[in-house]
Amino acid sequence: MRFYIRKLLTLLSTVLLVSVITFLVFQILPGDPAQIVLGVDADPHQLAELRRTMGLERPAVERYIGWIKDTFTGDLGESLRYHRPVADIVSERMPVTVSLALLSVGLTLLIGVPLGIYIARKDGKLSALLLSMLTQLGLAVPSFWLAFILILLFSVTFRIFPTYGYVRWSVDPLRAFQSLFLPALALAVPGIAVVIRYLRNTLLDQSRMDYVRTARSKGLRENIVMYRHILRNSLIPVLTIVGLLIADTLGGSIVVENVFALPGLGNLLITSIGTRDLPLLQTMVLYIAIIVVCINFIVDILYMVIDPRIRLKR
Repeated sequence: MRFYIRKLLTLLSTVLLVSVITFLVFQILPGDPAQIVLGVDADPHQLAELRRTMGLERPAVERYIGWIKDTFTGDLGESLRYHRPVADIVSERMPVTVSLALLSVGLTLLIGVPLGIYIARKDGKLSALLLSMLTQLGLAVPSFWLAFILILLFSVTFRIFPTYGYVRWSVDPLRAFQSLFLPALALAVPGIAVVIRYLRNTLLDQSRMDYVRTARSKGLRENIVMYRHILRNSLIPVLTIVGLLIADTLGGSIVVENVFALPGLGNLLITSIGTRDLPLLQTMVLYIAIIVVCINFIVDILYMVIDPRIRLKR
């Protein structure tokens, strides 16, 4: 129990630190947010009124305390561009990005784990060598370039998937899946290559351990040795990679969502940066950071589920 409490306190302190950094970054950016919103020819009285509305005339510490209090009570303010509550805008866009990230990570694991096991078991053979070469290619190809190739191949040439746009899951689950599959695949390919390489190397290292030789000497079938012993002890590095991949997916979705014209947080973030919509920008950056921190917390808990010795060591 002490371990869980320590991890929870670490989570809360990290979230607090992230909120401070997020606030400070947007405060030190050059330019007057009110001037950017109203334009260079804006009336001075309108500028003063907007600065007062945005709280720019208050001390930074007071603004931070007010912002963090409002954020965690659900009062996220009003968007300067859309003139709507930030909470409503984010809640509309969040399902798109979350669905894209989950589908991308799902594809990464569904494809990467079996191929990693296959390459490890066929180590030294031609098929394993060819797949290893493909993983190098997967690591080298940028997601946005791969997104254009997928559109050209599967949308323009074969017309299997839509070129752009998004359909809600509640409206048509099949079309929603089709609209997200190509963007998710574009984000997943580098992750698939990483999972294959790490899992293959870890499986080969574990297969040389004494406990594996002991299991084989007892006459256990190779599948039992692989899936009950070697694979279980090889999952911790994979979990670490998955946690990092989710963070990379959230970052990569900014570009991919714009390529496929998906109405997610990435698309919204680009628009908000261009218009210097501070209430919306601060909220999105903070929420994305909180999601990443919470995912890392979950990964730490899963470590102990897979290998209870970690909890004992700590």
